[in-house]
Amino acid sequence: MVTAIDTLGALATTDALFFERPDSHLTRDDAEKLVTEALTGVDDGELFLEYRENEGIALDDGTIRSANFTTSSGFGLRAVLGAETAFAHSDDMSKAALQRAVKTVSAVRQGRSGVMSPAPNPTNRQLYADTRPLEGSDFAQRAAVLSEIDAYARGKDQRVVQVSASISSEWQAVQIMRRADSGDRIADLRPLVRLNVSVVVEKNGRRESGSYGQGGRYALDRLLTPDVWKSAVDESLRQALLNLEAAPAPAGEMDVVLGAGWPGILLHEAVGHGLEGDFNRKGTSSFTGMVGKRVASPGVTVIDDGTLPERRGSLSVDDEGTPTGRTVLIEDGILQGYLQDRQNARLMNVAPTGNGRRESYQHTPMPRMTNTLMLEGQHTTEEMIRSTKRGLFAVNFGGGQVDITSGKFVFAASEAYLIEDGKVTRPVKGATLIGNGSDAMNQISMIGTNVELDPGIGTCGKAGQGVPVGVGQPTLKLSSLTVGGTA
Repeated sequence: MVTAIDTLGALATTDALFFERPDSHLTRDDAEKLVTEALTGVDDGELFLEYRENEGIALDDGTIRSANFTTSSGFGLRAVLGAETAFAHSDDMSKAALQRAVKTVSAVRQGRSGVMSPAPNPTNRQLYADTRPLEGSDFAQRAAVLSEIDAYARGKDQRVVQVSASISSEWQAVQIMRRADSGDRIADLRPLVRLNVSVVVEKNGRRESGSYGQGGRYALDRLLTPDVWKSAVDESLRQALLNLEAAPAPAGEMDVVLGAGWPGILLHEAVGHGLEGDFNRKGTSSFTGMVGKRVASPGVTVIDDGTLPERRGSLSVDDEGTPTGRTVLIEDGILQGYLQDRQNARLMNVAPTGNGRRESYQHTPMPRMTNTLMLEGQHTTEEMIRSTKRGLFAVNFGGGQVDITSGKFVFAASEAYLIEDGKVTRPVKGATLIGNGSDAMNQISMIGTNVELDPGIGTCGKAGQGVPVGVGQPTLKLSSLTVGGTA
């Protein structure tokens, strides 16, 4: 008998989406029998069923430039034996399509056999509401808010010459099935919303921009309240006006103070990816073989936590059906372990951490971050500034890139200031931070008490797959980091 992990009726909802529609060509009994056939004699695997609704509305200079609403559905069937994976997917939700998929993935056995891994421990924890995020507002209301954003931004400052804004929402319904005699049936309903605002200002022929985004796993009407979207406009305008006055950033070796919250993206990219299980099992990470060894300064504790309510990177269960958790990666500077999906955890003889994630039913899961953050220390931001003779205060980041094997990174600061003789002086632009993730972790000399999370805008890319994530950290001081600038 199949046991069920349910969250507030998610199984009933997903059954109706996948098996009980009048036009459905696949019954639940069909699916259970075929999954059992596909996963007999292998180590692991699942049938991942998915339905999505997406809406996006974008405004530019007072005009709605694009609006769309799409739905999609399909399944992905995976069979795992040892280090090998067989995978088939289809947007045809029929018994015939699933039969073809079973035939495809059964080829992984090739005369061999495995022992099915234990199913995840059941949970009924729910980190977000299961209702569709668009409920509570209509299209006209959502479009009207974008027009109000445009008018409000232009009314705030006569230097505003361009306003762009967008609202997006997603509702993802998933059901995960394993072999009937040793698995379970797991369902999850996942809302996701986001608001973005960008403002361009001009003064004496010079144009600069600022932007701000906010989102999470909750109903869209929360973003449509005036207090929320006005604060997004205000922050975008503040950044744009600041950049109008910014001087070219200096270059060279200097102390760097990183702001709290979104600058944790550097931690995510330069360290987090290197702590994912697949890279370390294959020996391609700079952190391979370092468990139990010092990889960061004393006081540095880094966790990945997929259980934070309503956060963008949170999941009640991951895309393999494993409950997410709070995984300590680095504690007081010592590496404790890696982020694991089921396959890499089994091959490394450790427990999965609930970090098996996939972009959609068309993709196989792999170890991915959820919400990755550094915990608090004992210093204040003021102490860090006062202790810096010459340096950079990087409050916000734009784009960046990192090489997983070497750990080398380059990040652009979208908001930064000079620190001179223990005081924050003038804003600068064009600053980039250049370094190595492992080295940077050992250059942390002061850790703030003010842990903050990003506003809910992160999307992580890996192997061609994008998934929503969160980052966070307190204010940090790093000693002697390379800063690239234009001055």
